[in-house]
Amino acid sequence: MPKISVEIPQELLTDLDEHVGDDGKFVNRSDAVRASIRKTLDMLDEIDSRHGRLNDDE
Repeated sequence: MPKISVEIPQELLTDLDEHVGDDGKFVNRSDAVRASIRKTLDMLDEIDSRHGRLNDDE
């Protein structure tokens, strides 16, 4: 799996960390970031679909 590096404002990282770990929804930060990216891309696909911007083979 490729690795990337991103800069994240401290307030977002602090909020993210509240959802990570034994008491959180995500196992680690990477898991949380991947889930967020997937959800965002799914939402954008839905918006594009409503506006007729998706190809039939997508």
